[in-house]
Amino acid sequence: MAKNDKFYFENFIKSTELAGKAASYLVECLESFDAAKMEEMLERMHEIEHGADIIKHEMNEALAKAFVTPVDREDLDMLSHELDDVVDLIEEVLQKFYIYDIQEIDAPAIEFAKNIVRSCELLTEMMGEFENFKKSKKIHDLIIALNDVEEECDQLYLSTIRTLTKNSKDMLLTSSWRRIYESLEACADACEDVSECIGSVIMKNT
Repeated sequence: MAKNDKFYFENFIKSTELAGKAASYLVECLESFDAAKMEEMLERMHEIEHGADIIKHEMNEALAKAFVTPVDREDLDMLSHELDDVVDLIEEVLQKFYIYDIQEIDAPAIEFAKNIVRSCELLTEMMGEFENFKKSKKIHDLIIALNDVEEECDQLYLSTIRTLTKNSKDMLLTSSWRRIYESLEACADACEDVSECIGSVIMKNT
């Protein structure tokens, strides 16, 4: 592996670490939720998201200047954008608590957010293996593990939306929570998209 190639893999590791930081901060916000501090929480989350944007721009600049890349330029660009999407979507979840003026947190939302943390941890571990994907004995298992977490999120989404619908007494609040859970599900899907992109790159290059 050429020395300059390490930049790409280190950039991806930084991206997944920031995604994990955003997910962990989302859990922290929900576990100690205080609607009066919503704007403060949004500001802190946006700082994390901005850091992720900087990392993505660094990748864009490197790809624009590179003559040769360790794998296809298009794959590196796609992976960079999909990683940035994860952080954007996590920020969007917190924004929806503000938009819909949520005052109390449902327990399943915290469970969902913790699953997203698990997904981001798996992505970070995956990226640690990605540089040596041709020799890695772990990366395939990590992809499977992340898929399992995403399936848990699917089941949690279904059961939670069903409970919301059955127990609905306030249609506006129910609709708000439905959109929040849709955003949480989108985060889980985005993590799986990154995992599938990694799997596709590996398949094309081995």
